[in-house]
Amino acid sequence: MTDPKALANKIAKILDEKGATDIQILEVGHMTSITDFFVVASGRNVQNVSSLAEDLEDKLAEAGVEPRRKEGKNGARWIVLDYAHVIVHIFHPEERQYYNIERLWQDGTNQEPYPEQ
Repeated sequence: MTDPKALANKIAKILDEKGATDIQILEVGHMTSITDFFVVASGRNVQNVSSLAEDLEDKLAEAGVEPRRKEGKNGARWIVLDYAHVIVHIFHPEERQYYNIERLWQDGTNQEPYPEQ
């Protein structure tokens, strides 16, 4: 999958179907050179955060999309999956509230609607 926006939406859809909450897609390519989009989502608890990440990896692998890096799987309170043009952040609710990365990366114009409208 070569279109970053399509990949971000596919990721959001997979997470939504698995029960993730508060899914946000942020276009950040104009703010950093590391990626084009962040997909940020929450799980209900540690087990759910881990399950969301595993399911996402499995479904994208079926489509031939593998992460370049992954972090946080041991503690499962904040898992990051780096798919080059899209970086996925799956949070435990407490970490999501504490780190509030959306506040750091939103500029008032870069939040993509999910589901697409």
